[in-house]
Amino acid sequence: MKHRGWLGSILMMAALTALARQPVATGHGGAVATISDPASKAAMEILNAGGNAVDAAVAAAAALGVTDPFSCGVGGGGFMMIYSARDKRVITIDHRESAPRSFSPTVFQKNGKALEWDDVVPNGIAVGVPGTVRGWDEALRRYGTMSFAQVLKPAIRIAEQGFRIEPNFNRITRLNEAKFARFSSTSKLYLKDGKALPVGTPFRNPDMARTYRAIAKGGVNAFYEGPIAQAVVDAVNLPPATSGTRVMAGAMTLADLQDYEARFRQPIVSTYRGYEVYGMPPPSSGGIAIAEALNILETFDFSRMTRVQAQHLYLEASRLAFADRNAYVADAEYVDVPVAGLIAKDFARERAKLIDPKRDRGPVTQGDPFAFQQDPSVPLRPAPKRAPEPAHTTHLTVSDKQGNIVAYTFTIEDWGGSGIVVPGYGFLLNNEMTDFDFSGPAPNVPEAGKRPRSSMSPTIVFKDGKPAFTLGSPGGSTIITTVLQTIFNHVDLGMPLADAVAAPRMSQRNRDKVEVESLLRFIGSDEARALEAYGHVWDESDQIGAANAIGFNDDGSVTAVSEPKRHGGGSAIVQRR
Repeated sequence: MKHRGWLGSILMMAALTALARQPVATGHGGAVATISDPASKAAMEILNAGGNAVDAAVAAAAALGVTDPFSCGVGGGGFMMIYSARDKRVITIDHRESAPRSFSPTVFQKNGKALEWDDVVPNGIAVGVPGTVRGWDEALRRYGTMSFAQVLKPAIRIAEQGFRIEPNFNRITRLNEAKFARFSSTSKLYLKDGKALPVGTPFRNPDMARTYRAIAKGGVNAFYEGPIAQAVVDAVNLPPATSGTRVMAGAMTLADLQDYEARFRQPIVSTYRGYEVYGMPPPSSGGIAIAEALNILETFDFSRMTRVQAQHLYLEASRLAFADRNAYVADAEYVDVPVAGLIAKDFARERAKLIDPKRDRGPVTQGDPFAFQQDPSVPLRPAPKRAPEPAHTTHLTVSDKQGNIVAYTFTIEDWGGSGIVVPGYGFLLNNEMTDFDFSGPAPNVPEAGKRPRSSMSPTIVFKDGKPAFTLGSPGGSTIITTVLQTIFNHVDLGMPLADAVAAPRMSQRNRDKVEVESLLRFIGSDEARALEAYGHVWDESDQIGAANAIGFNDDGSVTAVSEPKRHGGGSAIVQRR
């Protein structure tokens, strides 16, 4: 009876904590939206201490590495987009994981045949060189006002003091019990007798705190050189497999870590119905695909259409953009990506001619953007490839009183990444190398030093030169459709930003079926039945993404927006003046 009462008290506390968080907040100070209440509070703690949006974003990201370790962390990489209010410009920091020097286009093949994706994920060979800490360091040194020692304090406290496991943490662990059981360091941290820790269980990660303390003291070099770097290399090359488990070892070196560099890249800039849209350039495919889809949608006048007619066109525009994204986009340091052609308005008009306003035509082939390049001689015209891309990442967004904005998406790829926790340091390593195509010819095949194509799409939108809203999402390749549909919902369907984020999602990625969510019970709704008349067929998943956004209102206030239901519900906070 005592045990039942204790457990009941824990569950009640968890419920009260969940009720305390709110998915929407409006005010006149700095703002933050993440999927984790402790992470949002960590950002707000830094803002209240005088830090700017960049400082707060790193603090929130570090906290997410503790509370949402299966989606993100220092063992992975990401894309950070910063709007500097002082300079009135947008900066992007690419700290996507890169392939070790040992990689070649056939690394994921055996006897000339591509390996199965699921068989590669939980292994050392799937791990790319982590870029997260390098990205944080570049952001703080160039655009922040605080040190690692200051911004990592909240995350260190959370890791040391711990928290009680919530339903979503438990759900993801249960989904990964088999993968986590492959590695002794992982099963020791996240499992008990081979099973996920129950909801309400106190959870601490002192090894993660140890990692953060080392970075706080020694800076970026504490991660890329010395004991932590050696531990990463050892975990990749000699994975801590449990007895009887066979794993494919990687071949990463200390030089791979020491030589890793973040990249500052020019954003993808496009316009849509009077807005200016800034997206992430390659190796992200998000900025290009969203720009192309919006350009296609802009050729239609929705004012004379029903909501369902407009939604049909959204799905068809997304289909066309994905056909081109799959065929042409990869790491532009290794492949000539026809960016100018893909985002050209004239190219979009040509692609839009393929849309039947009354019928879904099914999968389409890629277009030819080369005729719309300033230099049409780029020779690569590959066939499209479509590899699996898991839906497990996280996005956060932060703004400050000075008007600076950070839209940040980072990941370890699959839920729990490779499944390998670095012994003694408490963080999971990514499986990002499985984002490459396993066979070619294709732009996105593995190569030494190359960064695999990503769908992460941090986005900042302006109107008349001023920030209008910013958003992003996790979700693998559904990230692109989530951001695209949210913009479409907000701009074209007139939904408030919070409603645009919360609405049921439809993801058409040039496939036979449209992916929709069972969580929001879309199938069987009036909208679903109306779209079925156009020939659309549904494929259900439990949820698509867990977006976060901030809207900048005409009266000078800001509205932070997170998820009301997905991923257990998010946390939006606006600073008190």
